[in-house]
Amino acid sequence: LGSSFWGMALILASTNLLTARIAAGCFLLALVVVLFYAKNWTLRGLSIGFIIFLALIWFLQERTTVHILCYAILFIGVMNSLFSVYDIYDYLISRGVNSSDAEKFAEICPCPCNGVGWGFIWGMISFIFLRASVYLGLLILA
Repeated sequence: LGSSFWGMALILASTNLLTARIAAGCFLLALVVVLFYAKNWTLRGLSIGFIIFLALIWFLQERTTVHILCYAILFIGVMNSLFSVYDIYDYLISRGVNSSDAEKFAEICPCPCNGVGWGFIWGMISFIFLRASVYLGLLILA
């Protein structure tokens, strides 16, 4: 659900150039922090790649006539939200992994739902985040 929230925040930030710059700056800062705390070179390589990608897009935004920073932030936010919905479906509903967060939550929650039920509820909440971000983004742009 946190990934859906951050996807929603990035989608809403992409509606204005100033907020897209702020979102890109926060994302770059988070990537630099991850770069120093990463325990393997795969994660470091991904962080370096995204840092270069965002820095290049930001440079193009500021110095040329190519203005794609808002679209890049929108793309990252949409992919974050869509992957969250897919991951919840794949991990919790279709496979029903016994060690999943939903199964552990179902064990401690007094509700009669099992892990698949909680996966469905979390998937709906994630999908609501995605729908709300599209609606609010269109409302901001109107």
